[in-house]
Amino acid sequence: MTLHTTPRATARLQFHKDFTLNDAARLVPYFAALGVSHLYASPLFKAQPGSTHGYDVIDPTVINPELGGLPALKRLVAELRAQDMGLLLDIVPNHMGVGGSGNAWWQDVLEFGPRSRYAGFFDIDWAPPDPALQGKLLAPFLGSTYGDALDSGEIVLRLDEAGGFCFDYHGNIFPLSPRSVALVLRRAAPQLSRRFAEIAALPEPAEEAALAKVDLRAFMLGNRVVLKDAIAAFSTPERLHQLLQRQCYRLAWWRTASTEINWRRFFDINTLAGLRVERPEVFDATHGFLLRLYAEGLIDGVRIDHVDGLADPGAYLRKLRRVMEQAGANRPAEAARGEPYIVVEKILGTDEALETRWRVDGTTGYDFLDQASAVLHDPEGEVLLSAMWQRLTRRDADFGALEEHARRQILRDNLAGELDRLAAQLHRVARRDAHTTDFSLHVIRQGLEEILASFPVYRIYAGPAGHSEQDAHMFGKAVAEAAARMRKADKPVLGLLRRWLLEDRPCRLPPGAARDEFMRARTGFQQLSAPTAAKSVEDTCFYRFGLLLSRNDVGSNPAQFSLSPAAFHAQAAARGAAFPGALLATATHDHKRGEDTRARIAVLSEIPGEWESAVLRWMRLNKAIRESAGPDEADELMLYQMLVAGWPLTLEANNLAEIETYVRRVAAWQKKSLREAKLHSEWAAPDEAYEDACERFVMGCLDARRPMLYEIIAFANRIAAAGAINGLAQTLLRLAVPGVPDLYQGTEFWDQSFVDPDNRRPVDFTARKSALREGNAGLGNWRNGAVKQAVIARALAARREQPHLFAHGAYEALAVEGPMARHVLAFRRYYGDEEIVAVATRLVGGFMIQSPLLPPYAWGTASVQLGAGRWRNLLDEEEVQSDGNMLLANLLARLPVAMLRRII
Repeated sequence: MTLHTTPRATARLQFHKDFTLNDAARLVPYFAALGVSHLYASPLFKAQPGSTHGYDVIDPTVINPELGGLPALKRLVAELRAQDMGLLLDIVPNHMGVGGSGNAWWQDVLEFGPRSRYAGFFDIDWAPPDPALQGKLLAPFLGSTYGDALDSGEIVLRLDEAGGFCFDYHGNIFPLSPRSVALVLRRAAPQLSRRFAEIAALPEPAEEAALAKVDLRAFMLGNRVVLKDAIAAFSTPERLHQLLQRQCYRLAWWRTASTEINWRRFFDINTLAGLRVERPEVFDATHGFLLRLYAEGLIDGVRIDHVDGLADPGAYLRKLRRVMEQAGANRPAEAARGEPYIVVEKILGTDEALETRWRVDGTTGYDFLDQASAVLHDPEGEVLLSAMWQRLTRRDADFGALEEHARRQILRDNLAGELDRLAAQLHRVARRDAHTTDFSLHVIRQGLEEILASFPVYRIYAGPAGHSEQDAHMFGKAVAEAAARMRKADKPVLGLLRRWLLEDRPCRLPPGAARDEFMRARTGFQQLSAPTAAKSVEDTCFYRFGLLLSRNDVGSNPAQFSLSPAAFHAQAAARGAAFPGALLATATHDHKRGEDTRARIAVLSEIPGEWESAVLRWMRLNKAIRESAGPDEADELMLYQMLVAGWPLTLEANNLAEIETYVRRVAAWQKKSLREAKLHSEWAAPDEAYEDACERFVMGCLDARRPMLYEIIAFANRIAAAGAINGLAQTLLRLAVPGVPDLYQGTEFWDQSFVDPDNRRPVDFTARKSALREGNAGLGNWRNGAVKQAVIARALAARREQPHLFAHGAYEALAVEGPMARHVLAFRRYYGDEEIVAVATRLVGGFMIQSPLLPPYAWGTASVQLGAGRWRNLLDEEEVQSDGNMLLANLLARLPVAMLRRII
């Protein structure tokens, strides 16, 4: 079979120094046997030393040596080709890792400032309102205030390995500007050669010009002893301060970044600097090696990380496809055939559609993750669970109100510098026109904050040539909500901002400073709205709102509690029509909870009364261990959800060592949750008293000497089988609906993981290989996860045998009849004479079952409408005869899911 660049199925692997490309090569036969067509790699370019994820790239022109370098990549690809498999690569065009000393481009900018040949690579405002930053960039890398760092001697002037001067702060290297090098050399002038003594005696501008013509590195390497004496003259805080003032950067405490930053970061992370990949020289420098990998057939496609961070995603993606097509014109014969495969990491808002003009194959699957989860929630539980949440926690059950509050907090505490910079840009735009010059900086900033507080999507994409109807609709919703809150006297600024940020066409302005400033401001708004959304929703509200934590995951909107089967079918059909190559994910390296953790929590939507009774009993039981310092009721309620949802299916009460491991995992999740919520504690200022009290509470809940542990185990077992049915259901959906199923590492067994780093723990592939060889698809030992792996393997075998059906086949919902109709999701895929039918059990939490299967009598006379004929169930190899209606009691007698292929 000829391998195509568009995958049949992918397996995502996270690479780091403890799991290298050579390790992955040894696993290729396993993934081939499982039925995967492509491995899907986390970023492989050189990253910060010891990076556990690879998104902090410091050199996009080489494969990370910690992963084995290019030779190891070629060995992996050779193994893949031997199995008719390919490779997809995650790339990071939006930002690079900075800090330390590994990023040569960034270090050059620190040394030469605006005159660096890489100054235009990064999104830096060299003329911000702060006079202290004119011609400089803020370097917020100090762990304490600047003065304290000087006084403590943590900032040291020394010679680096290449012979140059540098400041060393705990291994973070900051080079000296040429003019400050001259200052240090002047101290050593009496002992230098006559030529350098003469240069040091020149006036400062002439001195700098003369030094520019000299090979300083070679000179300093040959005069290290003399220069050490010069360095000693700058050992006092006062002299160091004098020297630091002459740099192209202002070294500062990390906390100053939130208000004073003058360069774009990835979200609010000081060690990730935004790239201007829209500039041709930046694109070429960051993508040249990537194109070589594609041209040589080493990769077949890419995943674009954080596409909404780019200045113009559409232009970038169209260019990327064009240059990849050109680079692939002479790919080797053994490489996969077809067009380059490109998917984007994109969070779609409610009613937002992916841009078809981008020429991508689809998203990375967060939208499907949301849909597959929501359709397994019972809408009837929402009212009772909302009332319970409000009553027990005294927090609002209105997620929209919570989100608005969080957005304002993020703009105030984390992204104030970015908001100030954008407001200043627009204020300068206003001053250029007599009709807008009276709009003050204050009112422009206020209008921006109100719009951003209500923005319904990550961003819009209005560019030089205009905007789309979707852009206008989303921006209009935000303006309408902002207008409802602003005082009447200030509302006119909203119309002005709508003009500037959406309606006006910059291409109508004459080329020059005015047009450039206008476009920078428009782009700046779009690049600010995305991190505002991400930081406020995913990284804040998801840790505050606990109606059901299964609805708080990447790509999800907790305000939408559930999804009807009809809506699920409509979205699946729409994806098949517009983006049949989109990835389908139910677990990722970024998920907040593992796919089966979410599936188990979803069961609570069906038994809200039973859940509330248990929670009230546990709150009374744990009153004795709850300290005045914490946890509060909301954190306690969310903890209970995680305790029962994450409990490993094979963990027994007498296994104290494994229970201790579980305690540590939960405690780590809880600490991160508390800090992300930013209520009682936060990363910027941890409240260790509250965190410690919460950790002791976790330990008390799982103490074998207290009854609470056994309550948790009993309730986890009560919903475990129903949760497993949900897990198998979403697995089947991922494997059968239009799109490309993506398997996150290790999730072929039950995935009861928590947020990272818990979801990036080492995977026991030895156990998975053994289970695949045995091929047991039955429920006899369902708790070990082998049944899930067997379902995956058999469905992927079907995709391998009928690739056109799954890649291009139409999608149609099937009618289910009888009182149990709401407990089934059924559809068919067909292409020419080929046809498969998928049937998945759902919403069975109300049944008291001990294994993930409803007894036949529970189905009664319920049936699904199949075409008449003979069918084979690919998941258990049983053949069934249909006269047009198939009884679910027969179809789902051995497994809670079925995939049928028509025989005749």
